[in-house]
Amino acid sequence: MNKMLIAWLLASGLFIGMLILLEAGRRLGIQRRARDPEGAQTGTGVVDGAVFALVGLLIAFTFSGAASRFEQRRDLIIEETNAIGTAWLRLDLLPTSTQPVIREHFKQYVDARLEVYRKLPDMQAALAELTKATGLQEQIWTQAIAAGQTDGAPSSATMLLLPALNAMFDIMTTRTMATQMHPPMAIYGFLVALALASALLAGYSMAASKTRSWLHILGFTLVLAAAVYIIIDLEYPRLGLIRVDAFDQALVDLRASMK
Repeated sequence: MNKMLIAWLLASGLFIGMLILLEAGRRLGIQRRARDPEGAQTGTGVVDGAVFALVGLLIAFTFSGAASRFEQRRDLIIEETNAIGTAWLRLDLLPTSTQPVIREHFKQYVDARLEVYRKLPDMQAALAELTKATGLQEQIWTQAIAAGQTDGAPSSATMLLLPALNAMFDIMTTRTMATQMHPPMAIYGFLVALALASALLAGYSMAASKTRSWLHILGFTLVLAAAVYIIIDLEYPRLGLIRVDAFDQALVDLRASMK
């Protein structure tokens, strides 16, 4: 199932669950006040404050982590573009006769790297393009070594080109692993459980009011449900509303400049 569909379902389920628990908490509070008007609210403020503080702290940490990883993924696109651009320019150090084949494989490599992310969320197609890019890495590396050993190749050719190629290949691995860096699911489960618990406690505290405050009820549930959705959306910037696709233009422009 699409991860963003899961995110929508989770946020919607959290919203509905919190509404139900707010009402359940309110009814429990009303029943308790009917039995013990004096002590119904005694000591509850400390518990409420602790739970709400923990909810706020967990949301802050998960949101901060998701935003940090989102920025890192954008930065990695630029880093890969720069690494490929540097290696492309250093191909000029190789003998002219050896350059056309390597340059053609470079173009195919950049095309494959772009297609990896264009194919998402089709993971099978994306993995096929990733495998293609890995195969092209091996060809480029082998051809670059062979070209540097041909007659007339300057000694500095391989000394400058190979490290650039190595950096270009390494950043692909880094970007691939960055897409898989997410918090453990237990953290999301704990966040949802805390949000539901806070709704129950909030409903209990609202029992002192004779009428329901729909502004506070809907505001509370919408804000928490939206916060959870945005956190998940940031974690998967190729699938949801918040995306890094615009930064791919840097690599597209580099590919267009490869003549």
